[in-house]
Amino acid sequence: MAQGSIHAILDQLNHIILGKPQAVKLALSCLLARGHLLIEDVPGVGKTTLAHALASTLGLSFQRVQFTSDMLPADIIGVSVYDREQSVFSFHRGPIFCQLLLADEINRASPRTQSALLEAMEEQQVTVEGEAMPLKDPFFVIATQNPTHQIGTFPLPESQLDRFLMRIAIGYPDAQAEHDLLKGEDRRHLLQHLSSQLSVSELLNLQQRVNQLTASDQLIHYVQALLNYTRESGRFVSGLSPRAGLGLVRAAKAWACIDGRDFVLPEDVQSVLPSVVEHRLQLTDNSLQADWLSEMLQTVPIPR
Repeated sequence: MAQGSIHAILDQLNHIILGKPQAVKLALSCLLARGHLLIEDVPGVGKTTLAHALASTLGLSFQRVQFTSDMLPADIIGVSVYDREQSVFSFHRGPIFCQLLLADEINRASPRTQSALLEAMEEQQVTVEGEAMPLKDPFFVIATQNPTHQIGTFPLPESQLDRFLMRIAIGYPDAQAEHDLLKGEDRRHLLQHLSSQLSVSELLNLQQRVNQLTASDQLIHYVQALLNYTRESGRFVSGLSPRAGLGLVRAAKAWACIDGRDFVLPEDVQSVLPSVVEHRLQLTDNSLQADWLSEMLQTVPIPR
């Protein structure tokens, strides 16, 4: 696939989400690495809009579920309904049977409902009455959540957080971007006119290309050193798991692919590191995330 296609994808997304190229690139990297994405931020900064734009731009079938405190797992997976004429139960598929599921405000639902996504995110299937039902390929979950200090939220458990390859924040736009946003067309109107920049087969090929990128032994040693830092520094309740390390390598490969390279640099790892690891680590003290992240990057040497 030509590098121009990736540029077209980024251009279209940045036309919708103004002034946030880093967040847009991270989100695209996450999906190209076959990961699930968690967007945590205050209401109204474009979390849902970004998910809509990604689905339209990548040509994916899309479903949005607004999570609420009274939602049940069946509202996501589906439910078996008794057919009197046939004298059998028939399964009515829920919104999870799509290619990109937007779990909007996921932390407003109860932990029981949140956990209904676990099997789907890990195994790309759901089990209904003992029968495994595969989901579409590719399958992504983009979940949004409000800050946990807001009223009516249930913090995601560690097992659920670990299923998300990345957690990003969008943040408020800068002055110029906000000016253009206020002056321009409504984002919902613009979403209706987005065109798909990829077919599903092209997206799958691009994901395969990402997976085949070269990560040298030196780069793998660097990732291992970063993992060991989280386990041995005493700064964290528990260190990063091997699964987190695998996710870090995949995300770095996707970042390199977007930049037009077929090999991974330590700088690629550093670019995706905060989004991949911050939601997996719990500090033993009250230091700021920026402090330990800067210390981590300064302490662990880059291989030469």
